[in-house]
Amino acid sequence: MAQEQKENQNQNEKQDQGQKNETIQEFGQIELANNRENNRISLVTIIGEIEGHDCLPATTKTTKYEHVLPRLAEMEDNLDTEGILLLLNTVGGDVESGLAIAEMIASISKPTVSLVLGGSHSIGVPLAVSTDYSFIVPSGTMVIHPVRMNGTVIGAQPTYDYFKQMQNRILTFIASHSKAKEERLEKLMMNTGMLTKDLGTILIGKEAVEEGLIDEVGGINEAFLKLHQMIDANKAKMKKN
Repeated sequence: MAQEQKENQNQNEKQDQGQKNETIQEFGQIELANNRENNRISLVTIIGEIEGHDCLPATTKTTKYEHVLPRLAEMEDNLDTEGILLLLNTVGGDVESGLAIAEMIASISKPTVSLVLGGSHSIGVPLAVSTDYSFIVPSGTMVIHPVRMNGTVIGAQPTYDYFKQMQNRILTFIASHSKAKEERLEKLMMNTGMLTKDLGTILIGKEAVEEGLIDEVGGINEAFLKLHQMIDANKAKMKKN
């Protein structure tokens, strides 16, 4: 009887591990409950190119916004989720989809921390600043550049107005969720002296902190420590109330 129970337990553990591996592989997400502070943390990754309404080639590494949005909504409403860690290594992608994810993260009531690893470029910048606190590794990069569009573009004033409106939406979001000023961000966006075939600015590690985009230079350990502190403070606040 004891042997049968042990075999059933092992089988259940294998099934649970298989489900976790499948979630990581398919969605880049996992629940972290067995940690030093016994806090229940949800891990979300934004990797590769952010895919919008059009499907990208199978050879392109993508993050699908239709996967991320429902998961974030579930985390917000799930009593078991106490904090969210967002890992970023993205070249950017679809502007509307990236902003939708950033707005969703910014509206979450639970403590959130982001960590920029390889890079968080283009629409990845709003995503990096959308959390309550942000980190970037010393070699991490952030690229700020004007909105670009593929396909047929009509050479008329309404086209310019549309691009300007979209850029203003991005700049306003970044400025309202970081210490960076909108005027400075626009200057960085329109810089002509850094990118050989484009306008914009590359910020590396500490430079992103100095510009007010990111809160602190640090890695995964610092990100976890900060998130645990924020979760503990949130728990203490809820007990008082």
